Amino acid sequence: MASLILEGGTFRPIFSSGAMDALLDNDIIFPYCIGVSAGITHGVSYLSKQRGRNLDVLKSYRNDKRYLGFRNFFKCKSAFGLDFAFDEIPNKLNPFDMDTFLKYEGTALVGVTNAKTGKTEYLDAKNLDDKCTMLRATCAIPFLFPPIKINENYYYDGGICDPIPIKKAIKDGNEKHLIILTRPKGYVKEFSKKNLMASKVLKRKYPNLCKPILTRHNLYNETVKYCEELEQQGKAIIIRPKSNQAIDSFEKNIDVLTEGYNNGYNQTIEQLDEIKKLLL
Repeated sequence: MASLILEGGTFRPIFSSGAMDALLDNDIIFPYCIGVSAGITHGVSYLSKQRGRNLDVLKSYRNDKRYLGFRNFFKCKSAFGLDFAFDEIPNKLNPFDMDTFLKYEGTALVGVTNAKTGKTEYLDAKNLDDKCTMLRATCAIPFLFPPIKINENYYYDGGICDPIPIKKAIKDGNEKHLIILTRPKGYVKEFSKKNLMASKVLKRKYPNLCKPILTRHNLYNETVKYCEELEQQGKAIIIRPKSNQAIDSFEKNIDVLTEGYNNGYNQTIEQLDEIKKLLL
């Protein structure tokens, strides 16, 4: 079986959306899809076969203060307007096709980080509720989001402990993989003072999050290297922006975001024959 692996990155996964729309245009639906943060948030629209939806949302709302703006902190302790982004948009303004999504016959997993244990959990995307709670959780970057409660537990961004969930896909029996990254080849994540600050702030309430936050740059770099080894072995195809196509995580320019989408689309079309072989 073949898997589709989706990295996060706030607005960088618009590149991934272009790639997934290229797959839709060629009737390619992977039987297993797993991702974290904005990667899987965009991925559910691929599984609901809503071509262009992710780009439409960013074109319409990226610079809308209801979507992203300082005043949202007063309403929901988040830079993003949580109810606007995860309720009003998918339920009213740009409806998410839940019926088609639930007809998807494969496996779809949403990676989240348990704030108490500091471990990754993988939620069944088909249990998505109409408030998109698990998508809020997988996108919950510390400081920019509050922790999100699901049942009795609180969760943060799935990318903290498993930024590219390739090993989970392999553990679940997948032998070939399409891995969509949002950073160019050669990118090396470095230690961030923001992570040091986050670990200090979260230490008292969520002590088990400290180590993952402080070492996430190492984990990211090791995981990218592992993905590249799989590619060399013929077990994976990696699609990622070229060095001159890198997008900032909080890119504001709609033209730049649209170009990123087009780059993802075009690169996927170029590798279409190889991608099809993954599913044979």
